[in-house]
Amino acid sequence: MISTPFPPRLKLPAALAEALFAAAALTAREAARRAVHPQPRRRGCALQPGSDTPLWNELVKKAVPHLGKRGSKAKLARILGLPRQRLQDCLKGRTACFDGERTLLLLCWIAARQQGRELIL
Repeated sequence: MISTPFPPRLKLPAALAEALFAAAALTAREAARRAVHPQPRRRGCALQPGSDTPLWNELVKKAVPHLGKRGSKAKLARILGLPRQRLQDCLKGRTACFDGERTLLLLCWIAARQQGRELIL
């Protein structure tokens, strides 16, 4: 397989995505090992956070440490274009997931925070 070099701005998000995928694979193996009777997915239904969403679980684990500073959740909610309560449901309550665009924004926000920068849109 021929690999194309990443543009410099995408190197960190790509590395973060690879690390999340590796961690999610490990989490998925653990969840599969512990699962007694996994329930089949219904077609057309949205996924709910839990053992069926290892990538989401790892993404949340990476995001939560960056939300300790006062006002950081409100800033992230503004960046994602969500009410703070919805952010709470997704990241702390783990009762919901973001859509694709907001998940990618969250991934970029985590990458920026790991570099010590603020994501400004």
